[in-house]
Amino acid sequence: MNYYRGLNLRNINPIIVILGINLLVFIAVRISSDLLYHLALWSGPAFIERPWGLITSIFTHYDLFHLLANMITLYFFGNFLLRMVGTGKFTLLYLAGGLMGSIFFVALSPIFRDAITPAIGASGAVFALGGALTILAPKIKVYIFPIPAPLPLWVAVLGGFVILSFMPMIAWDAHLGGLAAGLAGGLLFKRQQRYFF
Repeated sequence: MNYYRGLNLRNINPIIVILGINLLVFIAVRISSDLLYHLALWSGPAFIERPWGLITSIFTHYDLFHLLANMITLYFFGNFLLRMVGTGKFTLLYLAGGLMGSIFFVALSPIFRDAITPAIGASGAVFALGGALTILAPKIKVYIFPIPAPLPLWVAVLGGFVILSFMPMIAWDAHLGGLAAGLAGGLLFKRQQRYFF
């Protein structure tokens, strides 16, 4: 006799779910670019009209390179961190990092930007993963294109943050918020578990 136990959420890989959501939203905004107006995170007074951008912007990309860069980093950093902390903590950290990145962007935009500016992308959430790994596995070696030699993970994450911060059209404040959330999450996870790399 066969029977159905129901869906076990613990068996669902959150990385695959996040990748799928980002891909679907990417396809949707490429079909109808008007969606960007509604899904983006807006600074200034426009934020009051569309506060849901705090979350929706985390899953929204318009440029293919932007999508690929974030999703490839999510895949590699995410799988490593997922094995270390489990599904629940991973998902919470990813969302908290994205949300903190959005909050930093909204809070700091009036100081550092002249006009109302929209932001999209999962970079804040991805930096949260890197921040947590910087605490939990700082000496692990990773390859960063185009550098031919492996770097300690903490150098790659913090160096990447500094380099990206000086590039135009980059929401460095969202990266900062995500990184801060990740570092805090990493410290919390480290206290809860005795051994990490």
